[in-house]
Amino acid sequence: MRLDKYLKVSRIIKRRTVANEACDGGRVSVNGKVAKPGAEVKEGDILEIRFGENVTKYRIVTLSEHVLKADAVGMYKIIG
Repeated sequence: MRLDKYLKVSRIIKRRTVANEACDGGRVSVNGKVAKPGAEVKEGDILEIRFGENVTKYRIVTLSEHVLKADAVGMYKIIG
């Protein structure tokens, strides 16, 4: 699954355009490497997202094309 789509579906970032901008701005990395919006992500990958001074790490638990809002939190685990 594309990184920008995963960020939107999992609701880590609410809009896909904002997810694209975050990736293009170098604020998102996958497994320690800065990632483009089209980078493929898989279960077990570690996402690191920087917003200002805050850095949050997520582990991808599941991938799904469509998820209900209540179930979106189950797609990832916050690890730091």
